[in-house]
Amino acid sequence: MLCLSSLSVAIAFVFTPSIVSGALKAGECEVCLSFLGRLYQSLKDNDVKFTSMDIEKALLKACKDTKRKENRLCYYIGATSDAATKIINEVSKPLSSHIPVEKICEKLKKKDSQICELKYDKQVDLSTVDLKKLKVKDLKKILEEWGESCKGCVEKSDFIRKINELMPKYAPSAAKARTDL
Repeated sequence: MLCLSSLSVAIAFVFTPSIVSGALKAGECEVCLSFLGRLYQSLKDNDVKFTSMDIEKALLKACKDTKRKENRLCYYIGATSDAATKIINEVSKPLSSHIPVEKICEKLKKKDSQICELKYDKQVDLSTVDLKKLKVKDLKKILEEWGESCKGCVEKSDFIRKINELMPKYAPSAAKARTDL
């Protein structure tokens, strides 16, 4: 009986190598890697002391300015005011020891798998895309990224007109490249 149970455990480990290795796959944890990588670089650039307390303060400050997927990451690690759990120390302590961001994200993945499921939204190339072929949802997202809204916009053409008006301000290179203005 004991032999049979140990055999089943061995088979389970053979067929689930990701549990044993824990290494991140390509494209996995992209938000975590990017955000923590930029945080670590900003700490180095600003000559911040690498203590857990200073890193926690910098992390909380960085999380106040985040939007979308990065804000969701901050929520998951407990760096937002409305977060239910606090695992900030799982980031600050390893960063204070200069542990690579990849290893930190691996540990965070073990604590909460949702962290590595976050992916950035695909960016729309405004210089080449046909705005008429985008969905209204995507047009609204472009305006939201710019911090603008389209009050009174009802039709798709209203959103396109607003984006074309604001493009020189927020995406001047794309506005110059477009020929259909």
